[in-house]
Amino acid sequence: MNSVANITDQLSIDTNGLSALKRQAKGDPRAALKGAAQQFEAVFMQMVLKSMRDATPKEGIFDNEQTRLYQSMLDQQLAQKLSTQGATGLAALMEKQLARGLPSAAAQAVQPADGTAAEASQAVPSATLRTAPAKNPSLLSLPAALAPQTSAAAKEANVPAPAKEFVNRLWPSALEASRATGIPAHFMIAQAALETGWGKSELRNADGKPTYNLFGIKAGRSWNGAVAEAPTTEFVNGVAQKSVERFRSYNSYAEAFNDYASLLASNPRYAGVLNQQDPSAFAKGLQRAGYATDPMYADKLTRIIGGPTLRAGLTG
Repeated sequence: MNSVANITDQLSIDTNGLSALKRQAKGDPRAALKGAAQQFEAVFMQMVLKSMRDATPKEGIFDNEQTRLYQSMLDQQLAQKLSTQGATGLAALMEKQLARGLPSAAAQAVQPADGTAAEASQAVPSATLRTAPAKNPSLLSLPAALAPQTSAAAKEANVPAPAKEFVNRLWPSALEASRATGIPAHFMIAQAALETGWGKSELRNADGKPTYNLFGIKAGRSWNGAVAEAPTTEFVNGVAQKSVERFRSYNSYAEAFNDYASLLASNPRYAGVLNQQDPSAFAKGLQRAGYATDPMYADKLTRIIGGPTLRAGLTG
């Protein structure tokens, strides 16, 4: 059987490799560590390639969504290939650093085959993988030990603490909504970030208590729940106008996500948004359906989904 550490034989979008890597970590942590380090370097190289693509002027007949999709897939596979060749040396450095915490080969050899004394080795950080949900293959999956876990590490890696806290707070509810809508959880978190300024401008009730309204959903005639009034900006014929509107107030973030999922699932206008895996198509589908009046809404949302702040929050 081929070693999982050699990831060049796999497609970059194949999530089975991560499952195999996790299984291998239980029996041979050192071999699995090499594969995990290469996976991390591949993600890093993909981010570098994406930044280079974003900085390149785009024009002509080949600048369209389909071209960008296949270009992204090519970059993922290229990043994976480069990581196995040690293009940056990052994988080798991380493997050397993290291997210090692994049990020696001799210690592994005396462990019983039934796994009754294997609990200590299973606690090795590099053997623990955080994988994306099956419906969300686009979400980056990183070894937990390779992501910053302390405030000092986060500061050193320039991970925005508010973004990390925002993602962690919403992630369980976003996963539930993802199962109901087929929309990747991080797409919805990005939309909540756009609507609330990463949680800094969440709507409040008159008494100052949170409304948990993450998606700016207004309280129409059919709404029988609590309501909060707040100033907002709407665009009429492309011109921004200030107004005071009534918004829905919830009891929790989970309730807000459930109502958001119900809104999209029950309204035929959003049929093209459900199960959408492409960030740009998701954002444009919302705007075409009339979710927001801001003419730049889709562009703003697409930038957040593919931007470094959300990525840092997801991997931090």
